[in-house]
Amino acid sequence: MMARLLLGVSLLLLVGLRLGRAATAVASEPSVSDDMRALLAFKRAISDDPLSDWNSSDADPCWWSGVWCSFSSWNSSDSRVVALDLSNSSLSGFLAPEIGSLTSLQKLILDHNAFTGSIPREIGKLKNLTVLNLGANQLVGPIPSETGDMKNISTIDLHANRLSGAIPPELGKLANLKELRLSNNNLTGTIPGSNDSIMVSTNNEDGVGLCQLAQLTDIDLSDNLLTGSIPACLGHIQRSRMAGNCFENNGTMNRPDWQCGNSTDAGKDNNSIGKDGQQKSKLQPLWLLIVEVVTGVSVLTVLTLCVIAGIRRRKDRSSRRNGVPWTRALSWKENNVISIDDDLLANVPKITRQELAEACEDFSNIIGSSHETVVYKGTMKDGREIAVVSMSAPAHYWTNYVELYFQKEVVEMARLGHENAAKMVGYCKSSDPFSRMVVFEYPPNGTLYEHLHEVEGYQLSWPRRMKIALSIARVLRYLHTELQPPFAVAALASSSIYLTEDFSPKIIDFERWRGLVGKPLLSSGCVVNGGGHSNGVVDSRHVRFMDVQANTFAFGVILLELISGRASLSKDTDDLVDWARKHLEQPGELGKLVDPKLAGSVNQESLGIICNVVNLCIDAEPSRRPSMNMIAAILEDGVDTSVRDSSLAWAEAAIS
Repeated sequence: MMARLLLGVSLLLLVGLRLGRAATAVASEPSVSDDMRALLAFKRAISDDPLSDWNSSDADPCWWSGVWCSFSSWNSSDSRVVALDLSNSSLSGFLAPEIGSLTSLQKLILDHNAFTGSIPREIGKLKNLTVLNLGANQLVGPIPSETGDMKNISTIDLHANRLSGAIPPELGKLANLKELRLSNNNLTGTIPGSNDSIMVSTNNEDGVGLCQLAQLTDIDLSDNLLTGSIPACLGHIQRSRMAGNCFENNGTMNRPDWQCGNSTDAGKDNNSIGKDGQQKSKLQPLWLLIVEVVTGVSVLTVLTLCVIAGIRRRKDRSSRRNGVPWTRALSWKENNVISIDDDLLANVPKITRQELAEACEDFSNIIGSSHETVVYKGTMKDGREIAVVSMSAPAHYWTNYVELYFQKEVVEMARLGHENAAKMVGYCKSSDPFSRMVVFEYPPNGTLYEHLHEVEGYQLSWPRRMKIALSIARVLRYLHTELQPPFAVAALASSSIYLTEDFSPKIIDFERWRGLVGKPLLSSGCVVNGGGHSNGVVDSRHVRFMDVQANTFAFGVILLELISGRASLSKDTDDLVDWARKHLEQPGELGKLVDPKLAGSVNQESLGIICNVVNLCIDAEPSRRPSMNMIAAILEDGVDTSVRDSSLAWAEAAIS
């Protein structure tokens, strides 16, 4: 009896002990409430917080905007935050260290915002993270070495920030890393290739350096201040971009020497190491150092004065030859602060002024003009129709600042490679007479605006309008999300969308060049960098990223024009957006938005989807507008363009 009693007590104690341990384990295991505390800390670190639906009184953060969770099929309390996607959400502030507490996080996507401060070291605690995208912000400081602790990471994108310091060799421990984008920062030092790099890991037992990354297929280190040599192992990577640095004889396009300054010696130590391990300074007599400094300053002064005198004489002769009155003397800063790199346009075709004069009937075939530009139409010898944008600016206006900005815009336009973006044919740069021109392929079928609002009789059918809408959405998705850095159209409207003979849309960004000639440093939103770099180069990246949201709104207006046939602004009707909002708010009144000339041919399901997309695009709060990636996906999934369901559509097909 006593034995049975003792056995029963022992079993009860054992079960109690196990239950206690289980309860302790459950209590210590991270839960969704822990994730919520981390998210609220993230929210508190944001200034002028637009995350209005992130409410601390909610029991579950999984329904907050930008938050994605994994849900258990039998217990919702087991849900964990697995993704935080707040791309292009107008967020500013800093990244709270508590973000490292989101231990189940797999994707952290905060690109195209305005975060400042440094990347917290706690980010290394995100062991399950596969995608880290903090690109296009204003982050500063070094890349934390703790990023090397994220064992599952496959994509790291930190481009277009203000990060400094060396690339941490600990990145070489990320065996699953496939994509590394660190372009457009201020990174210095050499690229850590392997354990033999001058940058060594704090843990020498692990393989460090980028040569350890066997899975890496895409690396972009362009536009930094990196020095030394490019490791040979990186030459075998499928997509590798290294231009715009300060490398030594690597067969890549480097920055001009004046931008690199002394950075080419950044990876070298001024002291040598003797065989006994002691440092030996390279000392020289003080008098010799003084002589070198005085000689260098004297030579530099003489050369500078010669350059100034030569440029002024050349400008003066050019002004008299072109009949342009000399209204003011150019400052030393305007002529000498920026050195123009002619290799910048090496990959863009150059067309002579004579060739363009022959193509455009001696520049008599004008199809558009403004105070800043004149647009000519012409035909090249190979039969291609072209549009030529000529800058209306005198020689004395065209300072080195404007020239550099012009060249960068030409390079920007030349990189566009989408079927619905008009292809740049080349550029013209002439001194006698002074001229700057850009040349595009010209679609011959007029603009979308003309076909919707000016052409009498023949109208675009519903299926054709839907195809045009899809094509515009796809090219904007390409410009905003597939290009790095993203490209925003300066003035997106139905009048900037030209149509080919088969009614395929082509965007031509003429407005960009008008802004260049008007106020190149102000009209584009550019700010001259006043700190960190003494060269004063215009940096328009962050402004361009903000313009992406303006493109989204403009796309919503174009959709309204397509379904309603109304112009965005008219003397006879109300503002298109204000008029449309009255009907968009009433689901039963969507039919009132439809162009009367399309009566009976409209697919009602597609109309509902289009109207929902319009509502998203024209949201008064820019941060709530979705990305074109999401918009294009909605239209591709929901809009049917294959059904030609009206006699008008069949008639259009027969006519075309």
